Amino acid sequence: MLNFMNRQQSELELQQEQCQREELVERLTKALPSEGMNQPLPGLRLSHSCKTMEPVYGVSEPTFCVIAQGSKEVFLGEKRYQYDPYSYLLATAELPIVSRVLQASDNRPYLGLRLNIDPTLVGAVMVEIGQMPPQNSGDVKAIEVSPLDSTLLDATLRMVRLLDCPTEARILLPLITREIVYRLLVGEQGHRLRQMTVLGGHTHRIGQAVQKICREFNKPLQVEDLARYIGMSVSGFHHHFKAVTALTPLQFQKQLRLQEARRLMVGEALDAATAGYRVGYDDASHFNREYKRLFGVPPMRDVERIREAADVETDL
Repeated sequence: MLNFMNRQQSELELQQEQCQREELVERLTKALPSEGMNQPLPGLRLSHSCKTMEPVYGVSEPTFCVIAQGSKEVFLGEKRYQYDPYSYLLATAELPIVSRVLQASDNRPYLGLRLNIDPTLVGAVMVEIGQMPPQNSGDVKAIEVSPLDSTLLDATLRMVRLLDCPTEARILLPLITREIVYRLLVGEQGHRLRQMTVLGGHTHRIGQAVQKICREFNKPLQVEDLARYIGMSVSGFHHHFKAVTALTPLQFQKQLRLQEARRLMVGEALDAATAGYRVGYDDASHFNREYKRLFGVPPMRDVERIREAADVETDL
């Protein structure tokens, strides 16, 4: 009898979760009925795509990412992370990533959301629940995927419902965001989130190095100076930097430079030589080689391809 009741309860819970997932799809479709992205509430960004995409190069932020429909993959260095409506992705640092929508169509478009995570809020919630910052100095990957459990799904849906209630959103969004942070802290990725607040240890120091590279990406990178800046040996810095970011410091800087050069050429109509120089390349031929190695085609051909794709979307 007990087993039968437990089985019934489990089936009811699964049905409830399925209803919540269907409602999440409906509400995101209503909030963003056509392809594109928008930010309807502070820190909350929605995405809608009717087709699979070419790889998109960008820089991650500390975010909690959920997919209502479709699936997506994210590459950090050579590591691949795939997630869908039954999982979530948590990023805890600014890192150069490559992302791509894997499943999308006109009938079942890709629908996703991401919520910015403030390290100060993480620290405040940790204090409230009596969690201490981790004492060990081990390395923690800055991106990971985990199952989306019923509590996180429920909190995410309640946050999306606020899109229909702007007045309530001003009061309730901070509370629900706080709840999501709490759910993450006590969940499978809690140890990774806690690392955002650590005032010492390898992961935090690598975070300091990442921020410095991001600020000064167009300047020559002196690894010895960077290691000294965060108080590590050069060999230790290399080891821990790659453990956290999946890239070497030079690879990290190179990706930032090339992504910014691409933005300058597409968004500000700069030629390849000028864009390369702006991001720190003194040799145009070196810039062209590095660009082709990352994006697969020379700079101007890549820009033409991006503009042609944009023109097609405009015509549609």
